[in-house]
Amino acid sequence: MFSKRLIVAAVTTVVIAGLGACGGNASGSGSNGDARGSWSDDVGQSSQDAAPQASPDTDTVRGLRDSVRRLSRKTTRATRPHMVNKCTPATRRTKHTQQTGTGTRKKTRTWYTTEHYQVCKKVRNGTETYTRTVRPQQWCVRLDDVGGDTAQDDLWYQVTHATYDEARTMAEHTPIEFTPAGTGC
Repeated sequence: MFSKRLIVAAVTTVVIAGLGACGGNASGSGSNGDARGSWSDDVGQSSQDAAPQASPDTDTVRGLRDSVRRLSRKTTRATRPHMVNKCTPATRRTKHTQQTGTGTRKKTRTWYTTEHYQVCKKVRNGTETYTRTVRPQQWCVRLDDVGGDTAQDDLWYQVTHATYDEARTMAEHTPIEFTPAGTGC
């Protein structure tokens, strides 16, 4: 009974230490006094600290639409090992015992049976050819005057298909704003 209590106490200590290391400060006052990242349910918090501040969306790109292009998916043929299941039959001898009677009249009967089963492993059996994707399909938009800076011209951004369709229907040098999926194209 004492050993079970000791084990429970040890596990509880490890969990509390783990939560403390992860920053689970329940008091609401971090080391820098900022309560926005804590798990506090304090009633006396100001409305500014009650919800995390939404940082300005720095991922959004603004500029003038220059051109658009779609890069198709690029694939190549490649080979890889062809794996197959290879099964071999096997047997094992199993011991069975049966006891009858009680006390000094107890008798034990023992017998053996042979069980048949299969051992299966994945083994290489030659090679197989498959289509490997070298580059996924990409939709790109080129912008001028990115962020209002006239020196930032001809910058390519990868975008979603919906943004690409929207930019494709726009006239050249029309203001556009979107969140890029990546840079360069």
